Amino acid sequence: MEVMRIAISGTQRGKLISAGYTSLSSLSSISPSLLARDLNISEVEALEILKAASHSSRKDNAGGSHAVLNGAQNAWEMLHGDSCTRITTSSADVDDILGGGISCKEVTEIGGVPGIGKTQFGIQLAINVQIPVDFGGLGGKAIYVDTEGSFIVERALQIAEGCIDVMGEDDYFRQRDIRAVREKLLPEVFLANIFYFRICSYTELIAMINHLDEWVSKHKDVKVVVIDSLTFYFRQDFEDMALRTRILGEMALKLMKLAHKFNLAVVILNQAATKYTEGSCQLTLALGDSWSHASTNRIILYWKGDERCAYVDKSPSLPSASAPYSITAKGIRNSSKNCKRLKIL
Repeated sequence: MEVMRIAISGTQRGKLISAGYTSLSSLSSISPSLLARDLNISEVEALEILKAASHSSRKDNAGGSHAVLNGAQNAWEMLHGDSCTRITTSSADVDDILGGGISCKEVTEIGGVPGIGKTQFGIQLAINVQIPVDFGGLGGKAIYVDTEGSFIVERALQIAEGCIDVMGEDDYFRQRDIRAVREKLLPEVFLANIFYFRICSYTELIAMINHLDEWVSKHKDVKVVVIDSLTFYFRQDFEDMALRTRILGEMALKLMKLAHKFNLAVVILNQAATKYTEGSCQLTLALGDSWSHASTNRIILYWKGDERCAYVDKSPSLPSASAPYSITAKGIRNSSKNCKRLKIL
């Protein structure tokens, strides 16, 4: 977090972070009066903070003014670089419209109405990312950031057992004496590989996202970060819309950088909202049009009669398409008439 390098007091740093000023660039073009208002401090104090930030920025530029020029890649290198790895959703139909599953190195937003299965998808991905490489998985671990208290560990246990059952039906599993693999394919091992963080305020969420880079650097086997949900603390009781937009923009940028730097998937769960356009209402996701650009891919979950469906609403590489799915006792699966509106736990 760049503001930690500014020579100011801890109280001032805390106020900057709470107001969404986490990088030097976010302080480069703001006036003392506006900063004073956002931090509820005097203009004199705000001016001193901006001077300290400017001094820190000059030191950074002096020490690495040519660093940006050294990082260039050509398009051919990018095309033939690391292959895109994906995490299965456990529904072959949904995987098909996603090009094989949830993509690493990208931010994917999954949203929909209450009860449609957003958290189920989040838990499923936290389990599926651990599928061993021998079974076509990534053999990674998961970070689960819970702002709503939606994560239910008993449900995660059910999904882990379902995942293990599917692997147990695989010919590769049955044809080999894989005692060592069996020891890893235990529900308690899957649960132990999910790092769970309960977040209780938007300031905690900001701090969490700011420290993810450092945390993942020490846990390089993490291959998915699920945030359930990022929007919870920004939909209500947030009167300063300009401040909200700036905070969300900063967090979105950090999450995109995190996904690309560590070749992991960032999955943001979002809530649904109703948008009125030309006299008609349309299902959309929360936080408005500006937030829709914060993710690489956007998937909307919705009801089609009694059937759950997933729709690719936005993606730079995938066509718009929809696929039905079911939520079973063992997790996300292909659509089945026997599994519609099944109540889990």
